[in-house]
Amino acid sequence: MPATPADLVFVGGSVLTVDSRFTTASALAVTDGLISAVGERAEVMAHAGPGTRVVDLKGGTLLPGINDAHLHGCALGLIRPPLSVDVAHPAVRSIADVAEAVGKAAARTPAGEWITGHGWDAGYLAECVADPSRLPTRQDLDAVSPDHPVLLYSATGHSTWVNSAALARSGVDRDTPVPPGAVIVTDVAGEPTGLLQEGAQDLVHRALPALSPQVRAEAIRATLRTLARLGITSYTEPGLGPGGDALMRGALAHSTLDVYRRLLADGELTARVSVLLLPSGMTSTAEDFVQALAAMDEPPSADPRRLHIIGVKLFADGIPVNKTAWMHEPYVGGGCGSLCVGGDTDEERVAQIAEMIRYTHAAGYQAGVHVTGDRAIDTVVDAFAAADAAHPRPDARHYVIHGDFLTARSMRTLARHGFGVNMNPTIKWTVADLEEEFVGPQRAAYEWPYRDAIDAGVTVTSGSDAPVTLPDWRQGVSTMMLRESKAGGRVSGPDQRIRLAEAIRTYTVDAAWQDFAEEWKGSLEVGKVADLCVLGGDLLTADPHDIPGMPVVFTAVGGDIVHDDLTI
Repeated sequence: MPATPADLVFVGGSVLTVDSRFTTASALAVTDGLISAVGERAEVMAHAGPGTRVVDLKGGTLLPGINDAHLHGCALGLIRPPLSVDVAHPAVRSIADVAEAVGKAAARTPAGEWITGHGWDAGYLAECVADPSRLPTRQDLDAVSPDHPVLLYSATGHSTWVNSAALARSGVDRDTPVPPGAVIVTDVAGEPTGLLQEGAQDLVHRALPALSPQVRAEAIRATLRTLARLGITSYTEPGLGPGGDALMRGALAHSTLDVYRRLLADGELTARVSVLLLPSGMTSTAEDFVQALAAMDEPPSADPRRLHIIGVKLFADGIPVNKTAWMHEPYVGGGCGSLCVGGDTDEERVAQIAEMIRYTHAAGYQAGVHVTGDRAIDTVVDAFAAADAAHPRPDARHYVIHGDFLTARSMRTLARHGFGVNMNPTIKWTVADLEEEFVGPQRAAYEWPYRDAIDAGVTVTSGSDAPVTLPDWRQGVSTMMLRESKAGGRVSGPDQRIRLAEAIRTYTVDAAWQDFAEEWKGSLEVGKVADLCVLGGDLLTADPHDIPGMPVVFTAVGGDIVHDDLTI
């Protein structure tokens, strides 16, 4: 027996180490928050002592704690009632249902106060499905909420639906200038319809009253409880700072990053959080961005393995369903989208995003860039390479966020420079059928090309983009293996399927790479932190269709148990 007996020993199941060979063991020991032994039952049980808890996996699967590499933790907590009206499918199935839900909220809310909701998706609203030209309007909400400004976030986070009172409160009318790359949808008379997309959303978001630090702390606590139940032990919070606090309804005096620091100090941060700073909004000029980033002076974390600022988030374009992603070829119905940064021409906007990336790189930050269209992706990846050539850094690990239509040439550049891409399988599952209306069947099938990117040597990570989708990595793994859609189960891009081991890596050791942390987390190897997730059932032999239903029965972060449904 070692000098210090193990605190935990797991036996009776499969231990997926996710090491370089994807080795499978049958037992694992944890001592003082670290993995102290991995191997067969007899050798690992030698680490047990009188006070050791021996956990019988009962044929289940122990794997590294899941790392959701793109998850808006505070925002996910804020969408829950009573802070927000649930207007997501299946709670609502039509515009009429949304109006009914808003009307009920109005009846219990004092006149003049804001009503907010989250989750509407035109692809699941009956009126919009029956007539694709029919979009939500302010009039749909006015009748049930004439005395309350109403703001409803879309499921994607890239569209906001408001009523007339909200437009008036925000000062948005037919003469309001439209930010670069943004859209204020108007009717035939030129009046705003109540839909605002991309950077135009800020025009109404900034009118919302700030939420207290206490409310935002409780939102994060709610998210942490959800993540523990899902086996998620790490996540990237992509966009804290002046440019992101409008979404989290923060205030400069009490930023959401400050709320995270307080939770850390109080011992309540039950997951590891990597932070991307967002110095300015979606439609910034390079000058505004540089000034905002230079002005940020964030103190070092008291525990960098629990809360750590690792980089900066930038926005390059929008999303395909809004036709705001910048594409090489036109959308169905015309238009190619554009970059969403300042500038009057494509050339000026290319120069703007390149300067933002150059400054981020030269300042020593990792750059994570929201970019979805193939032309925008090529632009961003070229800017990564140019920044690295101008200011060589040995291990910058810049990455493309989303990368919907990542091109073969950009894959080669990312691989050559040691850069990565963060993809979103649960969004693929959700929108696979809908995308065909905007980009046609061939491009929709290719979207999120996991197989090609991995084969090209790119480090690929996976994230839910919650609250865009629920942070259920099990559905993500299933989707990467099957490429089947949520709505109809139809296969979308079978040539982009990947294997189970590859899918798990995107949520574990490769996600740890994105965090500059693969040396101490992300796999079950001796000396690494005991971030653990246990599934009921054998993941190695499970039908991929059944993986989303496999229960998470145990979660630990650094050996501390945060979720336990195991029976000894």
